Amino acid sequence: MRKGRSQRADHPPTGRHGAVVLLFLAGFVCLSGRTGYLAVTERDFLKEQGEARSVREVTIPVHRGMIFDRNGEPLAVSAPMGYAWIDPQRTELTPADIQRLANVLDQTPEFIEQRYRSESRFAYLARRLAPNTVRRLTEAQIDGVRIGREYHRFYPAGETTAHLVGRTNVDDEGQEGVELAFDDYLAGAPGAKRVLRDRRGGTVKDLDYVRDLDYLRAPEFGGDIELALDLRLQYLAYRELKTAVERNRATSGSLVMVDAGSGEVLALANQPSFNPNDWRGRGVHGVRNRAIADLYEPGSTVKPLTVLAALESGMYTPETEIDTHPGYLRIGGKTIEDPSNRGRITVAAALAKSSQVAISKMALAMPERAVFDAMQRAGFGDYTGCDLPGEEIGLLSAGDLNKPIGRATLAYGYGVMVTPMQIARAYLMLARDGIRTDLTILRNDVRVRASSQPVFARRDVEAVAGMMRGVLAPGGTAPRAQPASYTAAGKTGTARKVNFGAYDERAHVAFFAGFAPAAEPRIVLVVVINEPRGAGIGGGAVAAPVFGAVAERALRILGVPPTGSLAKATGSELERGRPT
Repeated sequence: MRKGRSQRADHPPTGRHGAVVLLFLAGFVCLSGRTGYLAVTERDFLKEQGEARSVREVTIPVHRGMIFDRNGEPLAVSAPMGYAWIDPQRTELTPADIQRLANVLDQTPEFIEQRYRSESRFAYLARRLAPNTVRRLTEAQIDGVRIGREYHRFYPAGETTAHLVGRTNVDDEGQEGVELAFDDYLAGAPGAKRVLRDRRGGTVKDLDYVRDLDYLRAPEFGGDIELALDLRLQYLAYRELKTAVERNRATSGSLVMVDAGSGEVLALANQPSFNPNDWRGRGVHGVRNRAIADLYEPGSTVKPLTVLAALESGMYTPETEIDTHPGYLRIGGKTIEDPSNRGRITVAAALAKSSQVAISKMALAMPERAVFDAMQRAGFGDYTGCDLPGEEIGLLSAGDLNKPIGRATLAYGYGVMVTPMQIARAYLMLARDGIRTDLTILRNDVRVRASSQPVFARRDVEAVAGMMRGVLAPGGTAPRAQPASYTAAGKTGTARKVNFGAYDERAHVAFFAGFAPAAEPRIVLVVVINEPRGAGIGGGAVAAPVFGAVAERALRILGVPPTGSLAKATGSELERGRPT
C-alpha cells in the first residue's frame, strides 16, 4: 500500500501533465501569431508609436541678414548662441542639480527653482548663452536639461547708429528702425529636421528621411541690406550733435544729412540715444527716433519757402524793398516785431536778417493760399518716403488762411508742424533747383528717381538759394554756420514751444537747415536742438555752429574740393543787425 501511494506521488497522472504542455504551446502559438500579425498588418502604426517616443522634429534656426553701410561696414551681424530649457513636468532636479545649474548659468538658485516649479511644459533657464557656457552645461550632464541653438544680434557701432539701424528683441524679431522696417526680408525662414533623442533629450543622430538630406524643410537665410548711411559721416554727426546737446544743456537734439544728388540719408543722429546691444539700460526715452517722430513748429526755417512763393507770384524780386518801419506790425490783436527798426530793406536782406515784419507783409500781399501751397509742394504734411517705422506726417492745415494773422504766422513758421526729416526733404528740393525727391535710407534705391518731380521754377529756386547765402555772411543771422573751406546756404530758425496750451518764453527749439557747397550742393544738413538752456537759445548761436563743423568735415571726408569761404556781403544790403 505504501509503495502504491509512493508511486502516485512521484509520477503524476499523464492526463494532467499533457494539459499543461498543451496550454503552454497554445499560448506560444497565439503570441507568435499575434506578433506576426502585428509585424505584417500594424507595422506603420508600431513604427509611428516608437518614433513618437524617441524621434523629434526640431527647428533649424537661421541667422538674420546682415546690415551694411554704403562702404560695406557691418552695422548689424548675427552670432550663434545657445539656450537652456527644461520640461518641468518631466524633469526631476535635486537641490545639487539646481545649485550646479545656478553656478553654470550665473543665476541664483531661487531663479532656477522658480523655473523648475513652473506648471508649463517648456521653461527657459537661460538664453543667449556663450559657447563656453554651452560647453560647461553640456559637460554637467544634468538629466532633463536641454540645450538649443539660436542667433543673437550684435551692433558694432552701438548707439551711434541705433536709431537708423534699430534693434531686435530676444526672439530676434525686429523692433525698431531698419530691423523692423525690413524684418521679413532680414529674418528668412527656419528649416526643420527629424532627430533621434536619448533619454536626456540629447540628439543621438539625424534621420535622413528625405533621401540624402538630413532635413525636412531647407532653411532660408535672411537677405542682406546695404544702407545709404556712411558710417564715417555718422560718427561725425553723432559726436558733434552729442557735444552740442551737452554744451547747451538741451533736452534733446536731431541731425539729418542727405545726399543732395540722390536723396540718400547719409547720416541720422539723435540725442539721447541708446545702446541696441543692451537697449533696456536707457529705457523708452532714448529709443525714440526724434528725427522722424518729433513734431516742431519750424520757425524761420520756412522763410525761404515764403520768399519762393513771393518770387513765384511775380510781385517781388530779390531787390524789391519792403518798409519795416517802425519795427513792428499789428495784425488784429497781435503784434509782430523785429529786434530793431530796420526801415526799408530788400527781400534778400529780409531773408538774411530773418525779418518777421517783412516776411509777414509779403505773405499778406500775396494770394491767400500762396505760402500754404509752397509748403505743400515742398512736402510738408506728407511722408518723406524714408521707410522708417514711426514716421509722423506732420500738420499743414489751410483752416486759418482766411485770417490775416493765420497767413502771417504761417509765413514765418508757426501754425505748421514738421519733423526734422521733412525739413531735410524741403531743403533738398531747394538744393536740387526745385525738384522734389523722396528720401531713402537704402543705397541705390530706384524708387527715388521715380519720385522726383519739379515743383518750382529753377530760376526762382536759384534766386532764393543765392539769398540764403547771405544768412551765413557777416550781418546775417548765422555767420557761425559758415564752413571754413566751402560756400554754403541755409537758414536759421528759433521757435517757442507750447506748454500747457500757451507759448512758453523759456522753452525754445533752435534750428539750422542748409546745404553745401552753395553752387553745386553735395549735402543737405538739418540740425535741431530742443530746449537749449545755455547762454544762447537761438538757431544762429546753438544749431548753426553744428552745421558749420559737420559740413566742413563731411565735405572733406567725401573728397569735395574746397570752394572758398563765402564772399562778404556789401553793407547796403546786409547792414548789421541783431540775429533773430
